[in-house]
Amino acid sequence: MSSVLDSSSSRRKFLQFLAGSPLLAYGGLDAFASEGPTPGTRLSDPIMWAPQRAEALIKSPNEAINVFDFEPVMRAKVPPAHFGYMASGIDDEVTLRRNREDFLKFVLRPRRLVDVSKVDMSVDILGVRYDTPIVLAPVGGQKAFHADGEIATARAAKVGHHLQILSTGTTTGVEDVIAARGAPVWYQLYATNKWEVAQAFVTRAEKAGCPVVAVTIDRSSGRNQETLVRLLRTDTRQCSACHDRSSLQAALKRRPMYEGVDVTGLTHTQSSAMTWDFMKRLRGTTKMKIVLKGILAHEDAVLAADAGMDGIIVSNHGARSEDSGRSTIDALPEIVEAVKGRIPILVDSGFRRGTDIVKALCMGATAVCVGRPYIWGLGAFGQPGVERALELLRIETRAIMQQIGAPTIKHLLPAMVRRT
Repeated sequence: MSSVLDSSSSRRKFLQFLAGSPLLAYGGLDAFASEGPTPGTRLSDPIMWAPQRAEALIKSPNEAINVFDFEPVMRAKVPPAHFGYMASGIDDEVTLRRNREDFLKFVLRPRRLVDVSKVDMSVDILGVRYDTPIVLAPVGGQKAFHADGEIATARAAKVGHHLQILSTGTTTGVEDVIAARGAPVWYQLYATNKWEVAQAFVTRAEKAGCPVVAVTIDRSSGRNQETLVRLLRTDTRQCSACHDRSSLQAALKRRPMYEGVDVTGLTHTQSSAMTWDFMKRLRGTTKMKIVLKGILAHEDAVLAADAGMDGIIVSNHGARSEDSGRSTIDALPEIVEAVKGRIPILVDSGFRRGTDIVKALCMGATAVCVGRPYIWGLGAFGQPGVERALELLRIETRAIMQQIGAPTIKHLLPAMVRRT
């Protein structure tokens, strides 16, 4: 009996590892996934009844039963290098796995005998009311995943009345994205090593109608994206027609936000020299509200509030900036406690389920940003894929709110979530 239990425990641990690992999406595991249990084998709990075999991929967005259904379809349709760029963490990808695994550290505490026949998921985010607390996180280069890129994403965001944050690395200009969304979007800023470039971006975004600039503060160094490098080596396409890598300046010519911007002397699209002085200078440059994206320590959250920032996004860049091993859902409670309601707190990185979203909202987050799930939908089916991915997240969020007795976002309280 002991050997059977040991075998079951080992198998369960292995399946948990696979569930949190990007390797499950990269192929090479089809043989494992297609094997059925042999007689006398104790099955894992829960049982993986739906292995991602190529012949079982969904053929349309409506067939998806969760956001994960889109990822293998995207992988089949998108060039390996482009898929690798989206999927990659850095180094050992510990943080990439922790962003998923750490949701298991927290459980929800349902309340009963509450009327949840009607659920209102609307939320106020910096003075604007949205139908949902689910925000589209900034993701650059979306035309690498589908020809319609950010336009498809914006139109899908419009359908569900989601807040959309546009990346500096967008492959569509901010003006066209706002037109497609039919409402203002936030603008995410990569400051670069040259102030004049950041100033040009912010000026253009404000003129286009963006009410908020979300400054990314967690990209201060290079990054070893091993998954990207490995998949890049399998990509046999000639990429020179789309990518001019002869110099940084040449590469940026294909980025719409760099049009008309003097990039002489630019050495990096992120900044490793950013300090609080940069924020003071930015405050004197724009009337847009300023949100800091990339906070993981409560000390920095307090400094942001003290410095008059309008909000923060608790983020580790989807585990694409550093491999500290710290997930955002683990960092969120201490940050909420330290800020004490002085400024809104958004959170991103690793959110895939309605239960993930509700846990963060119970902890005190104003809204939750998702990135890869809607990009999976984009790469798989374009705008209809993004629409369905977002719809599934809304459906799950609404359902779990009913299950725990919360008819509105305001009813999601800290007492409803507990660390195990």
